[in-house]
Amino acid sequence: MPDELLAIASSGEFDEFDLNEFFAAIGTDEDAEFKHKHEVQQWLDIIRGQYAATAVDALKSGTRPPFPYSDVRLLPYLQHAFWFLPNVAACHAMAHLLAERQNTFWHDYKVVVAAGISAGIGLDALPPVRKAIGGGFESKSIVLSCGKLTTGVTVPQWSSILMLRNLKSPETYFQAAFRVQSPWTLKNPEGDDPNREDILKPVCFVFDFAPTRALRQLSEYAIGLSPNESNPENAVKDLVSFLPVLAFDGANMTQIDAGGILDIAMAGTSATLLARKWESALLVNVDNDTLRKIMNNPEALAAVERIEGWRALGDNVIETIINKSEKVKDLKDKAAGDGLTAKEKKELTAEERDYKSKRKLVQEKLVKFATRIPAFMYLTDFRENTVQDVITKLEPKLFLRVTGLTVADFHLLVRLKVFNTEHMNQAVFAFRRYEDASLSYTGISAHRGLARYGLYNTVVESPV
Repeated sequence: MPDELLAIASSGEFDEFDLNEFFAAIGTDEDAEFKHKHEVQQWLDIIRGQYAATAVDALKSGTRPPFPYSDVRLLPYLQHAFWFLPNVAACHAMAHLLAERQNTFWHDYKVVVAAGISAGIGLDALPPVRKAIGGGFESKSIVLSCGKLTTGVTVPQWSSILMLRNLKSPETYFQAAFRVQSPWTLKNPEGDDPNREDILKPVCFVFDFAPTRALRQLSEYAIGLSPNESNPENAVKDLVSFLPVLAFDGANMTQIDAGGILDIAMAGTSATLLARKWESALLVNVDNDTLRKIMNNPEALAAVERIEGWRALGDNVIETIINKSEKVKDLKDKAAGDGLTAKEKKELTAEERDYKSKRKLVQEKLVKFATRIPAFMYLTDFRENTVQDVITKLEPKLFLRVTGLTVADFHLLVRLKVFNTEHMNQAVFAFRRYEDASLSYTGISAHRGLARYGLYNTVVESPV
């Protein structure tokens, strides 16, 4: 979930994202509507890969986020899905929102509300679902429920469940999740081999948008399954060998091991995901506009040339990137119009490959510079200050020695938006949270009342 959506629904002991609040609804039946309707609409755009903010980040990182209803690898398993919502009002509100005129993508799906008195009691809610699914090949369906059909029901065509509510009991969570693992097979499909059985659903997926809470459920469930196991990591390892966990870190989808699951359950992130945040291309801007600002500012140009390893990129690397990218743009415009000669096509390929590789190298050098920031955070005790203050005011000599840049150089590059301070704030917050969790076992708190935690260039207050 993007930070702007996380911010509107965070609460609880761990100050984590609250799905029940995010999907809270008011009214009943036809009058039901989400309290945060605008944000829920944004969420619908996100799971389709249509949210502008994440699209820009995807272009920077060079990867396409594997959102459920946009990734071609996942779409076959979302033809028939179960959406588990907080209550009856939320189910009706979601049905109304999916039916609105702007959501044309969702109009191909038959939406069944299996919630409330009107849906029937127990198995009475099942016939409308089976009718909507039919044979399962030509139809598409979404079942909205807040509890019905989560136990004792087998619908072979369900391949995915979206967990859109908080559940305190791991048993309830997995009882619902296991609805989608029922096998879907076709025996003797051509009528000539009674021993033949085609598997129509080789895998199934559970999508969760509150990963800290979800992985806490998973770790508790795993430990409960192995009460005699003294090492909780071994218990989790046994479970995830059958139930792999994949996490999206903002740029890549990676599989999380047992240790990472326990880290996220405790601290909201794992060491691996935290390291990836500080090695992400999203931390820096290397688009043509930003590079042009550097090139047109002699002080900024001199500053980046002092970054470790920059000289190895060659002379006038920024100017070369801008010129070649503009040349490629002109050639592509010509290709769309009159077409290109064989020589020009070859030139286009070579120029495009060259400027992209140079831009990638520039990006890597700037990211390498950004990775020095966690070192300052780890060594400093000045938690009430912004990290920018710590590295530029409290330890300017160390900053120069480690990075090769003066404080003035650094401020200039920040002002030119070479560094993406919004993503740095997110990475700093994740680091602070991980570090705090690793120290909290001592039971010692240096703060009383409101604790002030410095991010990259902001300070936030949190009740202790």
